Amino acid sequence: MLSFFYKVACLAFLSTLNWGTSFAQIIDLESENPYKKVFVDTDNFGPSYLKILEKAYPKIKSDTIRLSVLHDLAYYWHTRNLGTAMKFVKEGLGQSIEQHHVIWEGRFMVTQGAVLLRMEKLDSAEVVLNEARAKVAKRDLAFLNTQLGYVYERRGRLDKATDYAEISLRLGKELRDRKAIALAYSDLSNLFWKQSKAETGLEYALKSLEIFEEIGITDLDYDFTLYVAGNNYLSLKEYEKAKQYYEHALIIGERYGFYNNLSDIYISLLDLYVYLNTYQEAEEAGVNAVKYAKMLSNDFLLMRSWLSIGKMNIQRGDYTLAIKNLRKSIDIATEDFGDGFYLAQAYEGLGRAYAGNHDYQQAYKAMAEYDRLKAQIFTAEADQRTSLLRTELDLADKEGQILHQESLISRQKTRQTLFIIIAILMLLLLLLSYQAIANNVRKNRLLQKQNNDKEFLIMEIHHRVKNNLEMVSSLLSLHAAQIKDKLVSDAMLESQHRVLSMAMIHQKLYTGKHLTSIEMKDYFENLLEYTVDAFGMVGKVAIEIDMPELELDVDAATPIGLIVNELVTNSLKYAFPDHREGKITVGLHKIADIFQLKVIDDGVGFTAGDEVAGTGFGTQLIALLTKQLDGKMNLKTSQGTSVSIQFQIEKAA
Repeated sequence: MLSFFYKVACLAFLSTLNWGTSFAQIIDLESENPYKKVFVDTDNFGPSYLKILEKAYPKIKSDTIRLSVLHDLAYYWHTRNLGTAMKFVKEGLGQSIEQHHVIWEGRFMVTQGAVLLRMEKLDSAEVVLNEARAKVAKRDLAFLNTQLGYVYERRGRLDKATDYAEISLRLGKELRDRKAIALAYSDLSNLFWKQSKAETGLEYALKSLEIFEEIGITDLDYDFTLYVAGNNYLSLKEYEKAKQYYEHALIIGERYGFYNNLSDIYISLLDLYVYLNTYQEAEEAGVNAVKYAKMLSNDFLLMRSWLSIGKMNIQRGDYTLAIKNLRKSIDIATEDFGDGFYLAQAYEGLGRAYAGNHDYQQAYKAMAEYDRLKAQIFTAEADQRTSLLRTELDLADKEGQILHQESLISRQKTRQTLFIIIAILMLLLLLLSYQAIANNVRKNRLLQKQNNDKEFLIMEIHHRVKNNLEMVSSLLSLHAAQIKDKLVSDAMLESQHRVLSMAMIHQKLYTGKHLTSIEMKDYFENLLEYTVDAFGMVGKVAIEIDMPELELDVDAATPIGLIVNELVTNSLKYAFPDHREGKITVGLHKIADIFQLKVIDDGVGFTAGDEVAGTGFGTQLIALLTKQLDGKMNLKTSQGTSVSIQFQIEKAA
């Protein structure tokens, strides 16, 4: 992190030396791609990059590149001057509509929403952003949802803001957009920090920074994430770490003119210096926070600046000045400010300041408003704060001390009664839960026993089917031995092999890991070992199984096994005459959604004019089985015989 800090500092110094050099690094009108996108293709430029873009964009001939430059002008001006940013937004919208660039129109609408948000026009921002959803590309939706999350965050709806951050994160991961992922992590970090979950917030901030630095982006969002990381460190009271991140963020913000981030950072630095009791530095930070908020014309930042200054006044014991500055903060916010998080802090500070000045009536009013606002975000915390405030004010009011004590006793009794009721309900719940768990355990045991019984029965069925098929095979073998006609005898033996190929399937079913599927590679090895042995070709014809382990159900395995048996039998009978040696290769592969079965031999092959040997029944059987699989067969007879059958996975699975 520190090495990256020094790198940024050096670049910031060098970039101020030559404005003309910066122009060439961003815009080159003679190039095919005249625009090196700021913060993406290059970050080696000075603070005047917006002037460079403004001067150059009308000269760019390509509509798409010109709109890209104009969009960056609109987006990055909103960090310096909201009025100027809106001017470029409207210009971009006009050009997009005129040129029928719907996607660019949607992008400018998203930026318009971002500008309206910072102008405190939350309702208008939400309307524009929702209208843009139908116009932008999917890759822009993460950023759109990020802006909607900011709208709800400003309204104090942290739960809704978190929902939008999670949507942006999911979109970023789906599209593998690392910038979108980093931005979503940054937003989640800020939201966890606001919910007083600094450890979780810090974890997300560091994740975000790691991604930003890996992809080499040091833009507005990276700068904001440094600030958020500092806030989480500050909440964890790791003051030196917080200061390092704030100072790093300041360098980037001052280099590129991110006034909104600079105001944010100085507000947090003010809080940090108050913790460290260095009030002169805290006052300087407060002046800078107000300065950048005014330069941006952003009431949200200005309100928070006076809020932090007022909290500093309270810490120093200057309650009158604190009341003045906190009142200024609340007046800037107005009634429709929307952000209960910071407005609640302002009223809490005002209550403490009035209490410090012994104006308990005004203190009570301010703290009551604090409780109302706080309840919109943290109901339990608001309730605790109301009780504490009531206690403090009643103790300060000497005339109400007796009434206060009676109220405390009554509340304590009520709490005790409530605790007893809750404890009884919890005990009943535990008993019911135990009973439910015990019932589930009994049911699970019964179901497991039933499943075991069913599995045993299925295995027994497959075993008996296998035995019956083997008996049929033996009968065929005995019958063949008594028949003197060689053609009939051979047909009987081939039928025997077919029956055994099916018997092996049932054997695999009851001896394998699964009762409904067969591992085909092992099945082929056993089937072909038997077939080669039956033909007396062991040592003469080598069998190669070229396939990965692959499981199919019995409906697919049976016809495939019969096809392989027929093809290998044909090869053993006709491909290697006169005791010729050779090799048969069998393979079954899954390619996308298709299964491909291949049986290849390096035998003598045959041509179209050759006389067909045998009865032709095997060929008919292969054709019927291929049709059953809804497959397609391809035969090649050069340099041996190659049969390839393709069939759909849906038919086989």
